[in-house]
Amino acid sequence: MSGMIGQDKMNKPGKRARIGVSGIVAPLCLALGLSACAQFSNEDILTFDGFYFRTDVDLFERKVRDHFRVEVRNPQQSLAGAREAGRHQAIRHCIEQFGTSAIEWVSGPDVEDAELIFDNDKLVFEGYCRP
Repeated sequence: MSGMIGQDKMNKPGKRARIGVSGIVAPLCLALGLSACAQFSNEDILTFDGFYFRTDVDLFERKVRDHFRVEVRNPQQSLAGAREAGRHQAIRHCIEQFGTSAIEWVSGPDVEDAELIFDNDKLVFEGYCRP
């Protein structure tokens, strides 16, 4: 008889049982999707002179974190913007590694245009973080 009671309850589910997994998962996915869109809005992209520049920081030696090289891609979009993007990335590196924004440039963003260094269509800066 106890088997009948269990079957009777299964055949007549209540409103809560009708929600099911898909009724919970779908709204959660929608909410997560919308929040992810908000995190990656255009307001979060840092631009210089109206352009986005992809930058990379490389170390000359893994053990020596103060000597770095910054590469700025697509500097032809705006040379002034590329200079500032490279400066920003260098300062960010030095702050993250040493807690200071002081940089001694070997080849920096403040040189004349003719003195700028390019490597495979990338603007290149070199410097040392100085704590």
